[in-house]
Amino acid sequence: MATKVIMPQMGESIVEGTIIRWLKKVGERVERDEPLFEITTDKVDTEVPAPASGVLREILAQENETVDVNTVVAMIDGGAAASDTATETAPPAPEAKAAPAAAASTVPSAAPSKTASRPAAGKTGKVRTSPLVQRLAKEHGIDLSEVPGTGEGGRISKKDIEDYLALRGGAPAKASVPSAKPSTRPRLAPEPVKFEGATHAVPMTPMRSRIAEHMVASRRTSAHVSSVFEVEMTRVVETVKQSGEAFQQKHGVKLTYTPFFIHGVVEALKEFPILNASVDGANIVYKKDVNIGVAVALAEGLIVPVLKRAQEKSFVDYCREVQDLAQRARNKNLKVEEVQEGTFTLTNPGIFGSLFGTPIINQPQVAILGVGTIEKRPVVRDDAVAVRAMAYLSISFDHRIIDGAVADQFMARLKQILENWDGKVV
Repeated sequence: MATKVIMPQMGESIVEGTIIRWLKKVGERVERDEPLFEITTDKVDTEVPAPASGVLREILAQENETVDVNTVVAMIDGGAAASDTATETAPPAPEAKAAPAAAASTVPSAAPSKTASRPAAGKTGKVRTSPLVQRLAKEHGIDLSEVPGTGEGGRISKKDIEDYLALRGGAPAKASVPSAKPSTRPRLAPEPVKFEGATHAVPMTPMRSRIAEHMVASRRTSAHVSSVFEVEMTRVVETVKQSGEAFQQKHGVKLTYTPFFIHGVVEALKEFPILNASVDGANIVYKKDVNIGVAVALAEGLIVPVLKRAQEKSFVDYCREVQDLAQRARNKNLKVEEVQEGTFTLTNPGIFGSLFGTPIINQPQVAILGVGTIEKRPVVRDDAVAVRAMAYLSISFDHRIIDGAVADQFMARLKQILENWDGKVV
């Protein structure tokens, strides 16, 4: 029997999607739930899993082609029993995914355990799992061939990893201690341009086109003004150094700098709610919930997953959710609602060494915080030169409703919170 693969419904407001890349070629074998193709919409990019196992018989929508939802984009042949009868099956949309494991991939495993039953690790010696599970296994030094998978076909889920850790009784792997210097990050530049003449023109990717439209529209909409503050990060840096290892052992997540900025922003927004508002015609719309968007750089562009109702969450929640959202953004496993309804955005170009920038406001928000690199610099303290961990923080705000005095008071409060951190990360 042949199975129709259709463009999934990505959300109530989404009516079409663009196929970025096919991950399988016609004639290749594909397993159910294995990533089949990548799509992009005006909300999110994601991998779409195969709705059935079989051979990819036909591709009906090509790369960079935009099609309506529920359009048939491919056919999967179920094998020898295939007939002219086709079953129309939609791959699960991001909203329907119970966990990132739905976007499965295969990774080579170590020698299989002689005692463990591994239905997913057959003659090929490969284990079916997700990028998130692979990362967790690497962090905790786990041999995936020893982990019983409870998912379909023996697939290993995040819960399987957690259960395995609990049974093993082992603590998470030790975290590398963060320093005041920017960490080494993968290079996110695109592939080198191959010239065949004096110039080389290529079409923008769908993501790049959306970013371009959004940024130009923001400049047309908001009256952008920027302000820059220098902030001493000594107490935060010392907290990360002194508590990083114990924090990861206790909570199972690495302690990074971003949650400190989120905490500071949330507290400052409580005192200056105008920066958590939006403009609707002649009205200022204040938002009860503080939904912090955290920009994540990808090789092909930028995406901003949102930490919802941050005002109700703890510092540990910030750590867990930020790292989870960032990882799933890079693995193209975000849900549509996870990139919507942001009320304030934080972007951190400092991880690449930038001192500061003047970011463009993410509409319909009215402010965005840019975080520069944290580095040791000589500063004057008590009429003497001292070396301190310092960073520049910049705020871009909409001057239609926010005056410079208010924006600077917000930044002064944020500066006060960070410079006077009490050392607690519970």
